[in-house]
Amino acid sequence: MKRLFSCFLFQKRPEDGMDRRRRAVFWLWNALLLGGAAVVLGMFSLVMAPGQYGWQMFSDYLAHPVLVLLNLLPTVVLAALLYGLTGRGWLAYLITAAVVLGLSAGNTYKLFFRDDPVLAGDLLLLGEAGDMAGKYQLFLFSKLLLAIAGAVLSAVLLALLARGKPKGLGRGLTAGIAFACALALIPVYGSDAIYSKNSNEEHINRWSTTQQYVSRGFLYPFLHSVKDALPNPPAGYDAKDSAQLLAEYEDGVIPEDKKVNVVGVMLEAFSDFSDFEQIEFTQDVYAQLHALEAESYSGNLLTNIFAGGTINTERAFLTGVGMGDHNYRADTSSYVWYLKSQGYHTSGDHPSNNWFYNRQNINAYMGFDEYRFAENFYKEKAKADTAWDYIFFPELVYSIVTQVAWGGAPQFSFSVSYQGHGPYSDEECWWGEVGDYIANEDLDEASRYILANYLGSVLDTQNFLANMVNSFRAQEEPIVLVVFGDHKPWLGNGNSVYDALGIDLSQDSVESFYNYWSTPYFIWANDAAKEMIGHDMVGEGPDVSPCFLMNVLFDQLGWEGDAYMQAVDQCWREVPVIHAQGRYLTAEGTLRTLEDLTPEQAGLVQRFLNLDYYRRQHFSAGTAQS
Repeated sequence: MKRLFSCFLFQKRPEDGMDRRRRAVFWLWNALLLGGAAVVLGMFSLVMAPGQYGWQMFSDYLAHPVLVLLNLLPTVVLAALLYGLTGRGWLAYLITAAVVLGLSAGNTYKLFFRDDPVLAGDLLLLGEAGDMAGKYQLFLFSKLLLAIAGAVLSAVLLALLARGKPKGLGRGLTAGIAFACALALIPVYGSDAIYSKNSNEEHINRWSTTQQYVSRGFLYPFLHSVKDALPNPPAGYDAKDSAQLLAEYEDGVIPEDKKVNVVGVMLEAFSDFSDFEQIEFTQDVYAQLHALEAESYSGNLLTNIFAGGTINTERAFLTGVGMGDHNYRADTSSYVWYLKSQGYHTSGDHPSNNWFYNRQNINAYMGFDEYRFAENFYKEKAKADTAWDYIFFPELVYSIVTQVAWGGAPQFSFSVSYQGHGPYSDEECWWGEVGDYIANEDLDEASRYILANYLGSVLDTQNFLANMVNSFRAQEEPIVLVVFGDHKPWLGNGNSVYDALGIDLSQDSVESFYNYWSTPYFIWANDAAKEMIGHDMVGEGPDVSPCFLMNVLFDQLGWEGDAYMQAVDQCWREVPVIHAQGRYLTAEGTLRTLEDLTPEQAGLVQRFLNLDYYRRQHFSAGTAQS
């Protein structure tokens, strides 16, 4: 061993008088040893990255060299930076290993326990992470033990073999170059285009956000998520001002004699196409919807999404924030929490997988006491991962009627259907014959099939929706039902069917804006509920953003709502649509840009945006009713 260390490669510093070539070889040797150890460390992280998705996923990583590189670069750059800062190869490696393996192990545990990966935003919630860890029995797994053993061995070998200790200028240059590389890589890891390009979908369900994340390794998607963890407040935002504004209001208390049972149902891709004169209907497809609207308080939602992105509408409705597709990593303020604080039992159903949009975790963050998915209920009923309306609606109605009949706590139920989810076949008609729904002989065959399949699904949904209303109509307990669509449907790639029909989706006019973004909503009450709230709840409601639909509902029920709802009350009445595209619909029905709003309207919009951001950053479970 003594003879080995006498070699210049294993010395701590190049000897005085050593020529330039030998010095270069000496430092290159140390750099290669540290770099190689960092690469192996990155591979250990990549081995753990799939979690319960197994070795097939790891094999898929190796088939995508760019993904491998994007997962290994962070360990190499971090080790080099720490080498420059500490001057010790083994210490730089050990710190790097602690960070990388700690995060990787945490990600694996989270995947096992909740099928939810570790994102950068989770580092801001270490308290919640500790609470979560305390609820589960942690265990050592073979990949982690292998990684720890490999890291310890690598640190020992570096201490013995990579003994070079740079000083002064050498350390500064090493740290500086590593830091420059890190800065240069920020746009790469933050790029959505690069992230999308490096997809790895062969053995995953591309609709699962968790599987999309896992399919890219761990360190790469983790670093990509950093940009989503950073706050992005609206211009002019001041947290103290927003807090003081909210402090002017108190959460309203719902009187006991006004506590109706509330049932919300969001229908997948449900839209009223009878508005389109271009469609030649062969039957009144929307007769039942219009009949229900006639005995309800109804209007239009102007959603922020088209043909996909369901959760945006769903969570905007539940939270009251303008855009509902935020990265929820902990308990978040919502109207569900407020209703819980008022003594409501909160539940719901979605007849598809619980990992879809991570509802299994986020619905709990929203305040739901319980939620039924395919995994814990519908899979057994449907003998498949998704249940269509012929299973979904009867099971939902039975559950609600049963809970209401039990008495005790009033019920708030919010459910999301699956039937109607595109794409629709362009080769066969699933719901009878094309001629059962449309004539439109000028349409190509593929377009006719797509449109007929959509309309057949919509008609079938209305049948079950009407049955639900009739079931609630017969109940002696008060029930209020709010129903709405999440977005316009997919109708062919590139909106081909819309184009073939000549439907204007340009958004250049109010009409085309509605063509692109509108879906129907209606609020219906049975006789017991009408008696309790003191009016019939029938008429034409305002056209609103999804974030204001709960305001409309509470207004009809005569409830004040929480402090946030009261603080944005004037805004939704004056500017009921605040759209993600930078368009605003006034109470008079005028579509405007921000610059075209009056100073008062613009002030209300700014007030809403500030309160919206504050609500997302500060959790409140509501004030419990005494």
